Amino acid sequence: MPARARRWRRLLRQAVCVTQPLASPRGPTSLNDNLTSGKKADSVVVATPGAIEVRQITIDAQLLQVAVRHGSGHGPPLLLFNGIGANWELARPFLEALTSTTTVIFDVPGVGGSPRPLLPYRPSTLARLAAGLVAELGYAEVDVAGVSWGGGIAQQFAHQYPTLCRRLVLAATAPGFTMVPASPSVLWKMATPRRYTDKDYMNRIAADIYGGAFRDDPSLIGRHATAMHGTRSLGYLYQLLAMAGWTSLPWLWSLPQPTLVLMGSDDPLVLPINGHILAGLIPNAELRMIDDGHLFLMTRPAETAALIEAFLADESKQAGPSSLLSRTVSYVKNLVPAPEGGRRQS
Repeated sequence: MPARARRWRRLLRQAVCVTQPLASPRGPTSLNDNLTSGKKADSVVVATPGAIEVRQITIDAQLLQVAVRHGSGHGPPLLLFNGIGANWELARPFLEALTSTTTVIFDVPGVGGSPRPLLPYRPSTLARLAAGLVAELGYAEVDVAGVSWGGGIAQQFAHQYPTLCRRLVLAATAPGFTMVPASPSVLWKMATPRRYTDKDYMNRIAADIYGGAFRDDPSLIGRHATAMHGTRSLGYLYQLLAMAGWTSLPWLWSLPQPTLVLMGSDDPLVLPINGHILAGLIPNAELRMIDDGHLFLMTRPAETAALIEAFLADESKQAGPSSLLSRTVSYVKNLVPAPEGGRRQS
């Protein structure tokens, strides 16, 4: 073969390698194709229930590390947004406690196995990335859950893609910068990712920022720290900047999804009153208090997973609007403590 022909053949092979997608080439080709099909894409691997499949998928030129925990049920998957600086492995105890629910979780750009983007992003950007991921995996509908920082992204996703989000679970979270804040000392300790890289520092502050079981069981700190990796200072800063000035307060009333709000009764970081605000303003919301701190999904995984799966399986809960009057009454009822005995006076 002439040298020029060999050179062109080599260049052609290189071009094919560069343009080959990280996700399976047999997968869906567009967001609309997936949202109208209602079927899983061919690229989704059928795995044993309980198995966790980790993949790298490119969405809108952003590489994402994605973990899919396969469930035994046939309902919509649960799309889970993790907390600030948290790689997906930190949610493993919760993922393993689920029984029937298939769960999709990914490292946000700049955290864990997902490289940092060139520029900072907003919650709407992450919601769009997540919608693209849902499409790539071939799902027409998902349930959505968010923990702490990820709860804000979950709210944004439910608002931005109301027909894609069937139900919403908000855990240890708040309506953005309009939240009732934690004490300055707690917020200061959360301002940097040092706890993710310095285990001695984590040992000193974990009880102060997470509360609950972390106050009484030092072994939890070690197990939590062991699962942490891949947090980078600039990626953490991007997450902080993403929520700067963001609030869901003006549009919470418009969310149509049945919503479960879970709050820790001993949460120094996201005070329980924020859960009352969310449950009071979201029309079809219910509030459940967990006798623990900020990370109850990890410290009480079986209890939390059971609550969430029962909520997702309850067919009596249907999406729908409510009147301004009913939302106002619901909000006031959630803020006013019930008298002794648990019954309110009418």
